[in-house]
Amino acid sequence: MGGFFGAALKRDCVNDLFYGTDYNSHLGTKRGGMATYDPVKGFVRSIHSLERTYFRTKFEGVLPRFSGHLGIGVISDNDSQPIVVNSHLGKFAIVTVAKVQNIDAIERQMLDNHIHFAETSSGSTNPTEMVAALINEGDNFAEGIRIAQLGIEGSCSMLLLTPDGIIAARDKLGRTPIIIGKGPDGYALTSETSSFPNLGYEVERDLGPGEIVKVTADGVEVLKEPLPDMQICSFLWVYYGFPVSSYEGINVDEVRYRSGELMGEKDDTELDCVCGIPDSGVGMALGYSHGKKVPYRRCVAKYTPTWPRSFTPSNQSMRDLVAKMKLLPNGAMLKGQKVAFCDDSIVRGTQLKDNVHTFYEYGAKEVHMRIACPPLIYGCPFIGFTSSKSDLELLTRRVIEELEGDPNANLEAYATTDSPQYKAMVEKIAERFGLSSLKFSKLEDLVKAIGLPKCRICTHCFDGTSHF
Repeated sequence: MGGFFGAALKRDCVNDLFYGTDYNSHLGTKRGGMATYDPVKGFVRSIHSLERTYFRTKFEGVLPRFSGHLGIGVISDNDSQPIVVNSHLGKFAIVTVAKVQNIDAIERQMLDNHIHFAETSSGSTNPTEMVAALINEGDNFAEGIRIAQLGIEGSCSMLLLTPDGIIAARDKLGRTPIIIGKGPDGYALTSETSSFPNLGYEVERDLGPGEIVKVTADGVEVLKEPLPDMQICSFLWVYYGFPVSSYEGINVDEVRYRSGELMGEKDDTELDCVCGIPDSGVGMALGYSHGKKVPYRRCVAKYTPTWPRSFTPSNQSMRDLVAKMKLLPNGAMLKGQKVAFCDDSIVRGTQLKDNVHTFYEYGAKEVHMRIACPPLIYGCPFIGFTSSKSDLELLTRRVIEELEGDPNANLEAYATTDSPQYKAMVEKIAERFGLSSLKFSKLEDLVKAIGLPKCRICTHCFDGTSHF
């Protein structure tokens, strides 16, 4: 996926930019970048690979290069960013959190119009440069950004650094967030409100879907009003979001707690205790413990000194290894116990297989799995929440293929809670991993836990509904 941070201050912004960007590290795995503007130095940019290290480690040594009251930074899953562009609109730097579904069609159209691209991302056109090229079709930044918003299928939120302020534009359907923070010396913009507290910012407000604003140290100017429809990604609360973050004023861990509580209240399984798979399963497990009225026990803990959450290798096989190595079972808590483990989701199932085997190996009598969201039936065309290149990488699709002979058969039925197909799929998954039982959160409970109307939340990966 990715996350970004920007600062427009009455003082030097570099320290705020450095730490604020770092607080988005859980959102991306591959590249980190920063750009500042100083009236004397002009634009200064640096981009580093994060595949074998951390954002802070890479950027601490180059911080003296940066100066100025304006800056933007990004953590990205894919693209090398920021891009610095010189155009008829003036010179600017840009960062995006984007998944451009129709990138090939836009590329062909632009090449036919004699527009070329210099930056590449994994051998193809860098989406952030393409977004910049679309913006340059406008007579001003706001008009150009609206052209980009309306032309992109998928999603795109962005920050533009200009000599006289930062322009922020949220995705046209608000799939990914941008939140404005106000501090004593100016304003900041971020994907995660967890960037704000330790830097002295308070949440001012969320940008609306498609809203475009210009931010300076003195205030926020609305350049384009929000669009009426919103489809914010529900997976932000399930998995991506840091526990203390909020989107649309709704706290991540509160949603996870409520989701677990709703499931626990209805679950009649006989259990001795419940445990969360760290980190994103813990909030759900605490809620489940309260709703089910069984004690919470740390039957597994994450080894944080050398495996912090922010270290997530881009290579899938290495991710699987890291997922296994950083979780340590507690045999004293597991032995002879009927344990329900709460986790955010099941995508490929690789980590689940290793975990269940380990829990039994350390003496668990029964291993039950409770998942905070419904089964992931559909790949996401809107944001890059996994590195999957095919829907067949989803465990559910492989199970459906086993049951039907076709991974695309009867998907609507398999996505319908408690249908015969749904029950057969869940039973097959439980059997495959040797689980004593397996239950997923119902879609209506997830929506209830979030607290927004379903029409304002994207649930495509669960039920196939889609809006471009």
